Amino acid sequence: MREKKAKTVLVTGGAGFIGSHVADAYLERGLSVTVVDNLASGKVENVPAGAEFVEMDIRDERLPDLFKKNGGFDLISHHAAQVDVRVSVAKPGFDADVNVVGLLNVLDAARESGVARIVFVSSGGVVYGNADQRPIPETAPKRPESPYGVTKLVGEYYLRCFRLLHDLDYVALRYSNVYGPRQDPHGEAGVVAIFSNLIMRDEPLTIFGDGEQTRDYVYVDDIVAANMTVSEATLSDGTELDDRAFNVGTGVETSVNRLAQGLMQGAGREVHVKKAPARSGELQWNCLANDRLRSLGWEAEVDVSEGLKRTYEWIAERAGR
Repeated sequence: MREKKAKTVLVTGGAGFIGSHVADAYLERGLSVTVVDNLASGKVENVPAGAEFVEMDIRDERLPDLFKKNGGFDLISHHAAQVDVRVSVAKPGFDADVNVVGLLNVLDAARESGVARIVFVSSGGVVYGNADQRPIPETAPKRPESPYGVTKLVGEYYLRCFRLLHDLDYVALRYSNVYGPRQDPHGEAGVVAIFSNLIMRDEPLTIFGDGEQTRDYVYVDDIVAANMTVSEATLSDGTELDDRAFNVGTGVETSVNRLAQGLMQGAGREVHVKKAPARSGELQWNCLANDRLRSLGWEAEVDVSEGLKRTYEWIAERAGR
């Protein structure tokens, strides 16, 4: 539960694709925003002009000093993470160091400084694994099939533990596949940026397998709206893991074939599409139920056709096309 309106917020990973959009939104709502980012994948130009920027890794032992210097924060939006599934498979220790040890550093600083709430970015794309239900509810079994998925789930368990032990309030947002302006071509939703750049250069697209594997693509503006909703919402007093977790997705499946066609339609141009052998271990579908988040007043407002068009136009404009 929230007893006062937040005035100060720390956005970790706020120079990145999603975190920078969230930082923008907090500023627009009149909050004092501090961004922490080590710029491993984030970009300084993404940081909003009105935010204080601190170049720092979330594992840095000086992080608690930042909290003291700023007199603490009312709210933390924790977007900083190692997000590449392939990197997590190749370097599980590194993945755990960033996503678990880094989170614990943030939690210790938050506990000591009296933070009112933490908004933690989890992943609806990986914590469920091959789910039995379609679309997937928050209560579905958790079967992560990558070290990245394990670390995101571990993060939720640590947050639950800190809430029980230290009364540190939190909410976990399980994102589906996010896309939109400022996106880099990495991660599963990075295919939108990859395809957009290829279409812009009149180069062929490569689709693995039959292209009918699906994902739940959610536009970044709808992700931002979800963050704003849970930042101030009155939440359940329940103590189960899923009581404080919300899927953030459209509830609509989009195949890779449909994604490619949608981007070409948005771009107003067509390129050749090549097929390649299916990739081993790839999930065949992923789609998130969003009823719980909608019960707080949130709606996914940007459909995939419009979102793909906006994303392509932003990428083309940046490239001077």
